Amino acid sequence: MASVIKFSAILMVVGLCAADISEKPVTEVCLGCICQAISGCKQGTLCDGDACGLFRITWAYWADAGKPTLAGIAPDAPEAYSSCANDPQCAALTVQNYMRRFGQDCNNDGVVNCYDYMAIHKLGGYGCKSDLPFQYVNVFNQCVATVAAHQG
Repeated sequence: MASVIKFSAILMVVGLCAADISEKPVTEVCLGCICQAISGCKQGTLCDGDACGLFRITWAYWADAGKPTLAGIAPDAPEAYSSCANDPQCAALTVQNYMRRFGQDCNNDGVVNCYDYMAIHKLGGYGCKSDLPFQYVNVFNQCVATVAAHQG
């Protein structure tokens, strides 16, 4: 869980230096818990199969998010997708962009929040109302509870 708190701290610093908060629908804590649930948020996680990085981003997800890139790399460069998905800040930006595009109330509770973003991240922008894998939800919920307990 320390990795989630550390990752959240990194993203918080990046967030303070970056764009307006209204452009970032997903909080740092939410990003950290999505990361924990999807990959264990293990630093150094690279591409495996068709998913890359801490957030296990696919090429299609990255493309739907507007193909963000690292500085100096064109979106159509062969390494654009993997270099972004394997970079924590660029990957977090990809998730933010994806949620800005596909954010919706997946569980029909009347609000769009972190639980919806967690579902969208795992099931995609068009499938977020489907059933989620138990282990994914369990790790996510444990993360949220742990962070909430530490925030007092």
